Amino acid sequence: MRWIPALVMLTLVGGGEATAQSKGKGIRLWNLTTETISGFELSPAGKSTWGPNQTLNDRDKEVDHDERLRITGVEPGVYDAKVSYRDARQCFVRGIEIKADAVFSIADKDLKDCNK
Repeated sequence: MRWIPALVMLTLVGGGEATAQSKGKGIRLWNLTTETISGFELSPAGKSTWGPNQTLNDRDKEVDHDERLRITGVEPGVYDAKVSYRDARQCFVRGIEIKADAVFSIADKDLKDCNK
């Protein structure tokens, strides 16, 4: 009768591993701009209801050129982004399509409405 609890335990462990694997890598931003990003906020497209600064998810709280950043608390959809730089400049990126467990990128050509 001792084999029944062991079988139940094995099933639970196996199920937990499958759940962890199905989560994937999550949503990630790939910074292809030429500068280090110090702020990155998302809003549903056209809404201007900005979420938290996603750069706080990074170890050094910034996203260097060619670095990827894990985006949290965001569901797949279409978003606008507010991008901030160390020199207090801000730019916007409109209509970013974000997919589950996928990487999206922004480049200099995507930046609009920048303040000087």
